[in-house]
Amino acid sequence: MKSNNRIARAAGLLAAGALAISMAACSTPASDDGLITVGFVAVGPEGAWRAANEANIQDTFTEEAGYELKYAPATNLDQKSQIDSFTSFVDEGVDVILLSATEGSGWEDSLKRAQEAEIPVILIDRGIEPDDTSLYVTRIAPDNFVVAQGVADAANAAFPDGANYFTLEGPAGVGVVNERNRGWDDAINDNFNKIGAQTANWSTEEAKSVFETVLKANNNDIQVVFAQNDEMGLGAALAVEEAGLTPGSDVWIATIDGTKNALTALSEARLSFVAEYNPLFGETAKDVITKILAGESVESYIIVPSLTFDSPEAATTALPDRKF
Repeated sequence: MKSNNRIARAAGLLAAGALAISMAACSTPASDDGLITVGFVAVGPEGAWRAANEANIQDTFTEEAGYELKYAPATNLDQKSQIDSFTSFVDEGVDVILLSATEGSGWEDSLKRAQEAEIPVILIDRGIEPDDTSLYVTRIAPDNFVVAQGVADAANAAFPDGANYFTLEGPAGVGVVNERNRGWDDAINDNFNKIGAQTANWSTEEAKSVFETVLKANNNDIQVVFAQNDEMGLGAALAVEEAGLTPGSDVWIATIDGTKNALTALSEARLSFVAEYNPLFGETAKDVITKILAGESVESYIIVPSLTFDSPEAATTALPDRKF
């Protein structure tokens, strides 16, 4: 186990938590009807987790709560469409911008423009690269690094003698993909053998196709799959079944997100481990906006707590109350 890296990471998180960033912002709502205008540069359709996250934001920032939410999902996950929406929100003079970036890099100019216009920007879920905390107020998200470490810890416990593993990744260039890779790599034991990694674009169908090919190429000699989201893990389970093997038994499959579909599969022992990546942080975002518009400071990274599910029994217990 790489405990020195873990200690350094923990120290880094404490330092980030101690760092308070304040941004001067006009407390007078820009909307003519007195509503606080919030521009939401969103990802749009991308799976069950994203749908739950964006629905939660929309359900939180309502007119009844005193907000006008301007929802701008990306066009086919295209970053340019997001940058165009971001620019439009700056030109309109919204009070706050929420940004869920489809790609981690390429945001410096946009963020500087918002800063010049004294419009605070809050990162929702995904970070930016390079992570220049002077360009935004805060990031609200679970900690991908720590979540992925937890998945690796579970794999280590399940296979103390090591195993062959394959990683199903999200799209290249997305910050959460890099963070989840770093967390897994930091914690996985040295006796694990990496067969490979490939993007399946968060998709069940693509993951099934990818992993079918990987199994055939390796004579089914893969014991562990690290799927960076639930949909890809479910695709891997289908591929395992197509190969005449039993998911959860012949192949240990771990996923990140914690959606109903994944917990249902875990309750049926078709998945082996599910790490929640809690999408319900609309109320946290609302609290942050209230503070920054009042001139108060907030931490530069607000970590959303998340759970893990390591057995069919744990999943069965959690399913009745699962909201996404």
